[in-house]
Amino acid sequence: MVEKVYVTYNEVHKLCQASADRILSDFRPNLMIAIGGGGYVPARILRSFLKRPSAPNIPIQAIGLSLYEQLPSSDPSNSIETPGTKVTRTQWLDLSSLEMANLVGKNILIVDEVDDTRTTLEYAVKELQKDVQTAAEKLGADEKTQFSIFVLHNKDKTKKGHLPRDMMDDGRYLAARTVSDVWICYPWEATDIDEHDQLAASQAKY
Repeated sequence: MVEKVYVTYNEVHKLCQASADRILSDFRPNLMIAIGGGGYVPARILRSFLKRPSAPNIPIQAIGLSLYEQLPSSDPSNSIETPGTKVTRTQWLDLSSLEMANLVGKNILIVDEVDDTRTTLEYAVKELQKDVQTAAEKLGADEKTQFSIFVLHNKDKTKKGHLPRDMMDDGRYLAARTVSDVWICYPWEATDIDEHDQLAASQAKY
């Protein structure tokens, strides 16, 4: 049976807080792209900790990618999702608008909740790099766009996906915490938040 670990909003908040200084000093983002749905809440919390006096809030844009598939279960309350084999776009940036032009020359922080197989992150980086390059060519711009990644949890396991070598060598990847290959239950997935928090309180600290 898959081991479940329950994470609370409080824990998510503290993971973002603990990571903010490193992100500000090393990544210096002026734009965030949240991968939905797990990246939305961390990105919004993180923005509060990245805000500097007299500086504007860092804008957040969103893309939606789906990789997980629901495994059938006789008990709906104990359903488990498993990584699929194909990334599906459910939401993307509008390539015909100014959105893509606004990415050119920026330090962009991609935010997601978990790095599991790394397949989704690989897809996001590759596709965003390609789209930004297309936008830069249309603009005739030679400004460098730099991508970094922040996740709440990295699962310590062999990855199917791969991130650019220069990103990893330059340290532009940050996981707030590395955990074993467990199933992480995030609070925004809960239908009963009180039960979720009780389960989190009763479990051994991961």
